[in-house]
Amino acid sequence: MADQLGSYTIRSHGMILARLHMYDWIILLLLAVIDGLLNIIEPFHRFVGKDMMTDLRYPMKGNTVPFWAVPLIGIILPWAIFVGIYFKKKNFYDLHHGILGILYSVLITAVITDAIKDGVGRPRPDFFWRCFPNGNDVYDNITTGVICNGVKSVIKEGHKSFPSGHSSWSFAGLGFLAWYLAGKLTAFDRKGHIAKLCIVFLPLLTAALVAVSRVDDYWHHWQDVFAGGLIGLTVASFCYLQFFPYPFDGDALWPHAYAVRLAEEGNSRNANSYSVRPTEIETVDIPGHGAIITLRETLNDVESGSARRL
Repeated sequence: MADQLGSYTIRSHGMILARLHMYDWIILLLLAVIDGLLNIIEPFHRFVGKDMMTDLRYPMKGNTVPFWAVPLIGIILPWAIFVGIYFKKKNFYDLHHGILGILYSVLITAVITDAIKDGVGRPRPDFFWRCFPNGNDVYDNITTGVICNGVKSVIKEGHKSFPSGHSSWSFAGLGFLAWYLAGKLTAFDRKGHIAKLCIVFLPLLTAALVAVSRVDDYWHHWQDVFAGGLIGLTVASFCYLQFFPYPFDGDALWPHAYAVRLAEEGNSRNANSYSVRPTEIETVDIPGHGAIITLRETLNDVESGSARRL
């Protein structure tokens, strides 16, 4: 069907989709601004007492997965797959909705994650060394609360443990990719090709390893990465299903909008075929009858006869 109705390229349908989804892109930019503001404001400084320091004295380490690598893994990598499929199939609906969907997945997840981080203010496992970089701990004589003497920005970051941003971002982007691959591979076509699931699970395994690295680096407690992964995967599922059918659906290969477009074009062609009538008087010589029948006159006679009967 798609081959019969032609390709849907950036050149032919780029502006159509840009106008149609203009407000979606504007709201996407608004989400990016909101997330930026959430990273600027000061998080809630939850009370940390002397007796709590036993679980917060893990050593400060670097990041196994750097902050800049998360967008590469969770956004750029899926984009590369979307673009590769576009160049092969020439379906701009699929490319546009894939890019828009994964950006919404990641940015909605980022806003939710950073809003909760600021509201909860849970200290990281290495909070002791953020608060007392020289190892000399000082506490309030009455409340036994910590009196930090570390760098302010480092202490601020130390109150952003729950939930894990690395985990939520990774599952938001790679979770969306897992859904996308399940649809493209028709993984649930009931034909028993379970090897397809290995490809579908690969992005989820990658996201899980990113999440585990946050616990190994002592930047997060295990509850932080579990909650972050759950948030990211949930948002990814909602965003994917907003644009694409379920992977086990018969039309799982392409976005909802593409199927609607094909149906509209098919209906338009059918309507045009029924509306064709002779515009000039045509004649047909019927062998054996020695007569020439005028088509328009015949049509007019039939129509007038029907009118008289009515």
